[in-house]
Amino acid sequence: MKTLITGAAGFIGFHLARRLLERGDTVVGLDNINDYYDVRLKYARLAETGIGEGSANEGVPVQSSRYPNYRFVKLDLKDREPLEELFRNEKFDLVCHLAAQAGVRYSLENPHAYVDANLVGFVNIIELCRRHAAAHLVYASSSSVYGLNAQMPFSTCAETDHPASLYGATKKSNELIAHCYSHLYGLPTTGLRFFTVYGPWGRPDMAYFLFTKAILEIRPIDIYNHGDMERDLTFIDDIIEGIVRVLDKPVDSPSLTSYRLYNIGHGSPVRLLDFIEAIEKALGRKAVKNLLPMQPGDVRATWADTSDLLRDFGYAPATDIRTGIERFVKWYLEYYRPTGSLEKG
Repeated sequence: MKTLITGAAGFIGFHLARRLLERGDTVVGLDNINDYYDVRLKYARLAETGIGEGSANEGVPVQSSRYPNYRFVKLDLKDREPLEELFRNEKFDLVCHLAAQAGVRYSLENPHAYVDANLVGFVNIIELCRRHAAAHLVYASSSSVYGLNAQMPFSTCAETDHPASLYGATKKSNELIAHCYSHLYGLPTTGLRFFTVYGPWGRPDMAYFLFTKAILEIRPIDIYNHGDMERDLTFIDDIIEGIVRVLDKPVDSPSLTSYRLYNIGHGSPVRLLDFIEAIEKALGRKAVKNLLPMQPGDVRATWADTSDLLRDFGYAPATDIRTGIERFVKWYLEYYRPTGSLEKG
């Protein structure tokens, strides 16, 4: 089986590629390496899988120096012709579509980036999966589809007609498009609604990353809704285990239909102030808190009902917040190496 991973230089895509490669799978990674956040971190992730920064030329697959069964191609999902050529040449069995324009607040500033990546890019990928007979498309959805839904925990059967951000609306659109393709063409699709993912090699725009950096630099951290927030935080290893189980289980299993949706979250929300306390403990220093009102596009709480994932795959995320944060902070200090009195240990 040959798997295409889009967003392979991203947080989740990098971890998934490494997990599949280490067990011997054949993988092609794709990413446009945009500058939404520091591209040096994206190239550092690629380097961990044997892809050198200078070797990633537009549209040309590059062989990994570390994994003989891995190649990477720098390509934008909007570019239909080279994407078509890639599918035609590679004949992918499985596609794990993780590439997207991320971020809730950024969607208020740059809506066209979300249309290009999350709508146009998604249609290009799913249409090529159909035309080239991919056995299964697994794609990243988000807890943001639940938007203003106040009924918790969030169930995949719950209403998702009122997203609170353009980002959430694009992810809901992906699910609807996938439903059409599964219904019309029998294309097996599985959408995974990720709940706030954190861990080593994470995204610098995420709250836990920003909090850690600010605390080390003795700067105030911005806490929205005056700290009255809860998030169903999911450690990256748990997310990857869930994705792999979904990829590995045949879609034509008698109990599973060709169109599927699952939540992947820890299943128990964490108070924002408790989350900050875990970071403080791992760093060995207190945060200076700047309490602010709720921001546009945010929701007060998220909470995943993961019973479907447990039923169909026998799996539920299990990493507790303190363990996960400790592992993140350890990586952060090793990667960024803060100097002088700010360095821990």
